[in-house]
Amino acid sequence: MTYLQIKLPDSLLKNLQKIAEEDNISLEEFVTSAISEKIALNESYLQERAQKGNQAKYQAILAKVPNIKPESYDQLPEA
Repeated sequence: MTYLQIKLPDSLLKNLQKIAEEDNISLEEFVTSAISEKIALNESYLQERAQKGNQAKYQAILAKVPNIKPESYDQLPEA
């Protein structure tokens, strides 16, 4: 288990404490649950977006990008 220390506005902390108390859970449980829900929503959103993707259209668009060397300021450093 990892500990995370964060700074929150007082008003947000009060709201979190109120909701956690209403749900009869600790503040730690509430925050952990909220983070888990956000991650799950994000993953399902990305999966949904991926289903709408079209590999052939992607390749067609990518084929339009010129195959040229990037400007010096935009190059990756050599390893």
